[in-house]
Amino acid sequence: MNQRPFLSLSRRQVVRGLLASTAFGVARLAAGCSSSGDTADDAAKDAASTGGDDLVVGFIYVGPKDDYGYNQSHAIGAAAMAKIPGIKIVEEANVPETNAVQETMRSMIELDGAKILFPTSFGYFDPHILQLAEEFPEVQFFHCGSVYDEKVHPSNVGSYFGYIDEAQYIAGIVAGETTKTDKLGFIAAKPIPQVLRNINSFTLGARSVNPKATVQVIFTGDWSLPVKESEATNSMADQSIDVVTCHVDSPKVIMETAEKRGIYCSGYHTDQAPLAPKGYLTGAEWDWSSVYTQYAKDLLGGKTLMDGGIPHLLRGGFSDRFCTLSAYGPAVSEKVQADANAVKEKLIANEMAIYQGEIKDNTGKVQIPSDKKYDQKAIELEQMDWLVDGVDGKVAG
Repeated sequence: MNQRPFLSLSRRQVVRGLLASTAFGVARLAAGCSSSGDTADDAAKDAASTGGDDLVVGFIYVGPKDDYGYNQSHAIGAAAMAKIPGIKIVEEANVPETNAVQETMRSMIELDGAKILFPTSFGYFDPHILQLAEEFPEVQFFHCGSVYDEKVHPSNVGSYFGYIDEAQYIAGIVAGETTKTDKLGFIAAKPIPQVLRNINSFTLGARSVNPKATVQVIFTGDWSLPVKESEATNSMADQSIDVVTCHVDSPKVIMETAEKRGIYCSGYHTDQAPLAPKGYLTGAEWDWSSVYTQYAKDLLGGKTLMDGGIPHLLRGGFSDRFCTLSAYGPAVSEKVQADANAVKEKLIANEMAIYQGEIKDNTGKVQIPSDKKYDQKAIELEQMDWLVDGVDGKVAG
């Protein structure tokens, strides 16, 4: 006898179903004693009303909030925003980059009364955020990592991201001066511009102090694949690579595996030092608490994306408190710390450019000529589709 498959529903889906049923019953009752024209939608809105004056802000994460990585960094920022009077935070974790995120966004709007949404994962943007933005023009959607185009994107959509490759450049300096084998490794999810920029900046930093340093890159194919991440780390250790870093959602497995193999590691997103107390060198961390706190102040002040009070494209680096650097681990010498800090101060003061020519890719092609310099805001860097000289790997077609 065939059994019906178990249907997994999120809390929001269950609540929406109950609310819809309740609203339908209320609407039928109201229809029998009133001629006001109330509908099930009206009843649903009444039932969903929170009765408060707080600005409801929704955060959506593709993974768990305690992943030692991307999702945790945003959850820390959301917690900071929640401390501001007048802000109410609603959250949903483990939401895949599918139509499921549309369901979550819609329920936050219709059930929780959210007027501001921060769907944080890269794959949420197109088509999901763009479709919901058209459906709810009064709701503001802020997405991490996309590039806003005023010619095609709705006015209630904004993009924010940070120049965390500044921190990766410094981490590369630390790795380049600490390695004993001149072999570094980078485990990455997907060859999208933001990831390629981090790989390239880490490599440029390492080779600025150690021209013999090379970086092997392995793309796992997705944001969270712990088995592949562990295999990649072990493979690198087997090849005498003695420093590994990454751009995946949760660096936890990579850091722990590197520590077990007795090699150094450099973190990403948040501080992973507790996971590798001996081998952790430093790491590139987000400071979303600063970013989200400023967004909250602007929103409470009545500014919007639609009226131009909030920029549609928001970017920043060290100097704008979008990112920071993990504390140096015990394996980092005082000299290396001094060298790294000196370059960090130059980046904060905008006294140097990471992408100043001549820069070749790893096929020998000149990507940035000797007379060209890109500052961090250059749109060309957000369209990067190449790997710098010194990287052992290729961008998949």
